[in-house]
Amino acid sequence: MRRLVPSVLLAVLALTLLSGSASAQSPSPAGGSVLVVKVDGSIDATQAGYLRDALGEAEADGSTVVVQLDSAGTLDEDALGLAERIHDARVPVIVWVGPSPAKARGAGLLLMYAASLAAVAPGAGVGPLEPLDLVDARNEAFPTGSELEDLATGWAEERGRATPLAFPEGPVPAQDALVGNIAQVAAVSVTGLLAEVDGTTVTTAAGEVTLRTRIAERETEEPVDVRFTSPGPVDRVLHAAASPAAIYVLLVLGLAGLAFELTQPGFGFAGFAGLATGALGVFGLTVVPFSWLGLLLLVGGIGLMVADVLVRRLGVLTFAGLGAFVAGSFLTFQGVSDLIRVSPWLIGFTSLASFLYYGFGLTVAVQSRERITSTQKGLVGLVGETRGELDPEGPVFVKGTLWRGRSHAGAIPTGTRIRVRGVDGLILRVEPEPEAPREPSPTPLQGS
Repeated sequence: MRRLVPSVLLAVLALTLLSGSASAQSPSPAGGSVLVVKVDGSIDATQAGYLRDALGEAEADGSTVVVQLDSAGTLDEDALGLAERIHDARVPVIVWVGPSPAKARGAGLLLMYAASLAAVAPGAGVGPLEPLDLVDARNEAFPTGSELEDLATGWAEERGRATPLAFPEGPVPAQDALVGNIAQVAAVSVTGLLAEVDGTTVTTAAGEVTLRTRIAERETEEPVDVRFTSPGPVDRVLHAAASPAAIYVLLVLGLAGLAFELTQPGFGFAGFAGLATGALGVFGLTVVPFSWLGLLLLVGGIGLMVADVLVRRLGVLTFAGLGAFVAGSFLTFQGVSDLIRVSPWLIGFTSLASFLYYGFGLTVAVQSRERITSTQKGLVGLVGETRGELDPEGPVFVKGTLWRGRSHAGAIPTGTRIRVRGVDGLILRVEPEPEAPREPSPTPLQGS
């Protein structure tokens, strides 16, 4: 019995070592966890940071990453660095261009070459590979032509993928992407993709991994945890504001709101809305490179039109401002790719709307306000009556018309006689009118 115990211990130890050796030689199955990361639109600083954070989260959890991609490229971002981050991930990264009609151009296509596995949806399009970045000035910093092809080929060889046969110079359909070894799998949806790649062995920076991604359909199957992630509400707003067309519209609307407040006695909703939209537009300018000359012409043109509004006329300043505004609209983002450049139709519509707004709308509003103000000044000293409680503001009836009144002497109840003491913008400043003292009635004469 004493001899048997050491023999059993040696056998257990040998089996443990053999099983450890076998597991080291065979691909390890990926954890039953999938993180689906949606990347939509141009990849700016917000989108790139969101994607990097998602990759870090997946590596911490041991999850397979599915990048649901629809992008024309990066926007003033390091496309090559982002692709290398995907290539160097320690977990499987599948880049799926879908659903139809999604596209992967420029840096988006480079991400497909860098992934552990690339997939496309029928009806999706890929290519061209250049330009990687949607800002022309940045494209000079990236490798081009044969350098990109050598880079993508090296990545494919490192990961055990078929060498890419296609480096499209123009958009190509999904079938051509499959034939050209740009993509290895076709899938209509995320669930179809997960079922299609289940059991596939891919290579990551940490070694070979067998994917376990198929969603369980029966209780006997081991469940797979599939999580979908997308940018938060703040990131979505910032990403939406980081495009030339959005920046252009935000700046125009913001300046229009502030200009409207110049024609009013106070600062109200239009002013605050103008500040908010203008701030988003300024944030966009920190993301998208622009021409200072174009921006100065755009803002200066609006300033000239506002100056004509303040002098109550439609004159030479309006037309000069409109010309500067149109020129600035075309020049501000002249350095970006044609894919994201501000549409001439949008510029034409905005220019016409600005001419009508500044040349007629605000001018008429200022003239109308002045007529009302002059009429109100003629009411100073007159007596009226409150038609609602003033606490401190409310309706007052003076000289046959209902006005807005404000009390500086506390609340005034309905039906109280008031006297107009001044005008604050478009509001009458009133106070209660003291009751006139009654004369004593005559005493009857007493007869003798």
